[in-house]
Amino acid sequence: MLDDLRNSAAKSFQEEEEEEQKKLQKPREVIRIRPVSEQRGPFLGMTPEQRFVVALLLFLMVAVMGILLLVVTQKVFLF
Repeated sequence: MLDDLRNSAAKSFQEEEEEEQKKLQKPREVIRIRPVSEQRGPFLGMTPEQRFVVALLLFLMVAVMGILLLVVTQKVFLF
């Protein structure tokens, strides 16, 4: 910001305005908004079936660990 202070002070206000106008006149990029149906792609590189299996295994692991925790803390008895 302060590197070119002397040169920037020498420029007139109109020259700076013209430079800003030139920057604003550059062509803008066109952004294409895709419909929601096109936006869905592979999440984490997995197909829906693979994601289901991962979710099912995660659920089973949490359930088994919860049951084991209840048994270890003697809140539930096996027999």
